[in-house]
Amino acid sequence: MTAIDGGTTLVGVIGDPVAHSLSPRMHNAAFDALEMNWRYVAFRVAPAGLGQALRGLVALGMVGVNITIPHKESAVGLLDELDSLARQIAAVNTVRVSGGRLMGFNTDAAGVVDALTSDGGMPVSGRPCVVVGAGGGGRAAAFALAAAGASRITVLNRTERKARNLADAVHRAAPGCKVEPAPLAPETISRAVEDAEIVVHATAATMSAAMGGGGGRADWLQALARGLRQGMAVLDMVYTPAWTELLGAAKSAGAAAVSGLSMLVFQGARSFELWTGRPAPLDAMRRAVGLTELPLKR
Repeated sequence: MTAIDGGTTLVGVIGDPVAHSLSPRMHNAAFDALEMNWRYVAFRVAPAGLGQALRGLVALGMVGVNITIPHKESAVGLLDELDSLARQIAAVNTVRVSGGRLMGFNTDAAGVVDALTSDGGMPVSGRPCVVVGAGGGGRAAAFALAAAGASRITVLNRTERKARNLADAVHRAAPGCKVEPAPLAPETISRAVEDAEIVVHATAATMSAAMGGGGGRADWLQALARGLRQGMAVLDMVYTPAWTELLGAAKSAGAAAVSGLSMLVFQGARSFELWTGRPAPLDAMRRAVGLTELPLKR
């Protein structure tokens, strides 16, 4: 491990909560692998302090940060400049400090496609897709899938208005992709996954919820699990736990199961390259978060 000294370059992650984040472990392993005098640390920042924290990056001489829950959408209006994708998605997960200016990017979107292609063995082009959730993660997934050539995307969300707004925005950005909103309910889940080839789950429901038992949330999770089949790829953005019950159901059904750890690594690699200008050491990053130990794919 590189010693921290006066020449150490600092990056990190801002969130609330943030103690659970695996990003420090992953990025510090990457810096060690390349023998770089860089360190990555986690900062718990309450929503009311986000603006001050971001401006403090410049004063502290930091190169940048990742942005995580609950700040990805609110950070958009606090930065000096956004790349085109972050502007479309209206969510930021990476900030780079350049010339005293805060520049916002969204590497979650590329992370979705990279994870599906590399660890799911499922290129997106021409495939019907389902995105469950219309928050920051769901927005990144929907825009990424459309840009990668998905033939159709169904966006499912508890608040149907939010699903409709996202569907309209994605269709405007990618007119060749048919994008349909629907409420998050067992019957709509069943119809949506019937002929889908890619499913991206982008809510926190699998983080702690058991898929058995009653209740509205369990009902739609059960419907989603029942609709999974061979020939599909299923990405669960949740990585705590790393192997969710939804991924277990996908693997049992013969589908390619892709952990949220895969997306974490690929989006992190894009952030790493934005900050350092160097190719990310993917193998070191995968080992650091335990991705190599998971039963990915079929």
